[in-house]
Amino acid sequence: MGKKGKRDKKGKGAEKTAAKMEKKVSRRAKKEEEDLEALIAEFQSLDAKKTQVIESSCPPPSPRLNCSLCAHPERDELILFGGEYFNGQKTYLYNELYIYHIRKNSWAKLEIPNPPPRRCAHQAAVVPTAGGQLWIFGGEFASPNGEQFYHYKDLWVLHLATKTWEQIKAPGGPSGRSGHRMVACKRQLIIFGGFHESARDYIYYNDVYAFNLDSFTWSKLAPAGIGPAPRSGCQMTPTPKGNIIIYGGYSKQRIKKDVDKGTLHTDMFLLRAEGAGKEEDRWTWSRLSPSGVKPTPRSGFSVAAAPNNRCLLFGGVHDEEEEESIEGDFFNDLYFYDVGKNRWFPAQLRGPKSEKRKRRRGRQAEAEAAGEEELQPPPPQGPLEIVKEVVTEDGTVMTIKQLIPGAAEDKARSGSEEEEEEEEEEEEGGALGLPVEPCPRSNAMVAVKHGILYVYGGMFEVGDRQVTLSDLHSMDLHRMDGWKVLLDVDPKTQEWLEESESDEEEEDDVEGAEGGEEEEESSEEESEDEEGEQQQQQQHPAVQPGEEQAPYAARTEQYWLRLARSHMGPEAKDKKVLKVAHAMAKTFHEDSI
Repeated sequence: MGKKGKRDKKGKGAEKTAAKMEKKVSRRAKKEEEDLEALIAEFQSLDAKKTQVIESSCPPPSPRLNCSLCAHPERDELILFGGEYFNGQKTYLYNELYIYHIRKNSWAKLEIPNPPPRRCAHQAAVVPTAGGQLWIFGGEFASPNGEQFYHYKDLWVLHLATKTWEQIKAPGGPSGRSGHRMVACKRQLIIFGGFHESARDYIYYNDVYAFNLDSFTWSKLAPAGIGPAPRSGCQMTPTPKGNIIIYGGYSKQRIKKDVDKGTLHTDMFLLRAEGAGKEEDRWTWSRLSPSGVKPTPRSGFSVAAAPNNRCLLFGGVHDEEEEESIEGDFFNDLYFYDVGKNRWFPAQLRGPKSEKRKRRRGRQAEAEAAGEEELQPPPPQGPLEIVKEVVTEDGTVMTIKQLIPGAAEDKARSGSEEEEEEEEEEEEGGALGLPVEPCPRSNAMVAVKHGILYVYGGMFEVGDRQVTLSDLHSMDLHRMDGWKVLLDVDPKTQEWLEESESDEEEEDDVEGAEGGEEEEESSEEESEDEEGEQQQQQQHPAVQPGEEQAPYAARTEQYWLRLARSHMGPEAKDKKVLKVAHAMAKTFHEDSI
């Protein structure tokens, strides 16, 4: 009784603290949101001028993050909405609606009157009702300088059959937030978690809301049991039985003034619906202890429902905080969670084996056609030396020599044949022997249609620069025979403006005004710097014309070096550029360890 009483008191204390924090955040955020409401209203007045539905073919969407990507419930289409883009100085928000036609591998822009305001980090879910509906809740709007935030608590539905937007105004819904998760489960939309942030404060949530798709009413759930701690960006997956699975996520807490500590959650919970069919469902939290190989700790991963009663997890980032900086390890691996077996396991690509066999049979046929004389074994030869170059994780190039004795000549010959096959595969995959796969990234948008996984965009970091992607890859989740590139990265879309450039220019102006005798010395140093930059640009020219149109995997090592140099600037050290280039090109092989 004593322990239970203490636990109850502790729980009530935590609830009171959370309630106080929410009020505090709400008060401070109110002023910011009032400022941003005027800007949002200005954008909405521009949208109000749209009076008719216009669908037009267009180039792929520009790079953006934290948009939503959903599969159309009835057509072979993917629906992309909203998002944000940061170029180093300014934040851009979108409320554009794009349709990706899967069979045509083409994009169309769909302009519909009275759309939701511009936003990112919202949630979207599709249901097959009345020809298909796309439901959107919450998200955030940021000021151009990225220092003020407006968190939405509105609910919208896009009627796909009639191409009309409708705002659903129902009381009792969740508070404004972003980074939450929403899924369609039976005839309900279930929302969990998220966060609300102002300029100085923030709060993370672990509450659960349900929106009834028949009565259009909100209800706040009060599940029994101990549930997940407050978090955002978690995995939320419905099961065929109408239950909800929660995994991972991210949260942070203030440990002292201006010092925050982030937490990568790796726990897993089941939200079980009990009493199905009755007037009110009862919900219960329980903790799951899955078997198998769990994903390594990370945030910014992407999730989707997969065939065979599974869900998948792709990519993400693990940030390592140092004294003055944060270094992120980005991932492009794929994990599956088997709902029925409560088991995690990493994806294993099978590879196109049939093509290997065809090439082997072709060589055998050529050898037979050449005559029996050529098939006779040659005289014994001396030892065979095999030389391989391996790039280590820090960018160092290591040369490995392997000596095969003459007695093992048959094995060496068979081994060389296998190497020839590997070389042929590498030639097909690119000059660097790259597997065709998405580069490591976080915050990618994913969707599954007809058992095929689509991965769009995401981001990774190079030093202090953020690279926002807009490429599109796919993989057949039944065959698991490798990735396909549907849309490649276009370096022309990458823009990054240094935040300190204008400040440095102002400082230079002040120093010049105060100059005197030092002006001549500084001008000589500047001319030397300019000469050095020109030499570096000659050694590391920008991406060559036409190179960006070559297939992703067929680009040369020089291409990746030039792309890395263009992102990092001429002042970066060659060793660091080499490391980044190899990371971008994903040149690490399993046999390089």
